[in-house]
Amino acid sequence: MTQYPPTVAVDRPVVGSYPTCTGAQRAVGFPSDSEFPVEHTAIIGTDLRMAGTVPGRLTLGRAALAGAGTGAWFGLLIGLLLSVFAAGNHDVLLLMLSGLAYGAVLGAVLGFAGHALSGGHATSPPAVRP
Repeated sequence: MTQYPPTVAVDRPVVGSYPTCTGAQRAVGFPSDSEFPVEHTAIIGTDLRMAGTVPGRLTLGRAALAGAGTGAWFGLLIGLLLSVFAAGNHDVLLLMLSGLAYGAVLGAVLGFAGHALSGGHATSPPAVRP
């Protein structure tokens, strides 16, 4: 059996208690949808011994920016894989940069569209920081 160190008591007001993580996410999502600042809100799980902080509201711009970052990395990877078949050094650089640019644009569009189609509701649990 794993032993955990004693936790430090934190002076935080308890706003609500929910039996599932989904219920807690909905409780945080409602004020977030109403433009209430939720950056200092925490979701604390007692059985798992971890706390999740809410990083803030995910806007369309943030979703597009996150998608652009992910798409840029993916595009760079595709450019690197295609550069194996390139004839010269100039072609390698061109393939890598164009893969990066096309990936960033496509990722931004998909991130924006995915967030817009979800209606601004989170589809995954919040980031959990122990």
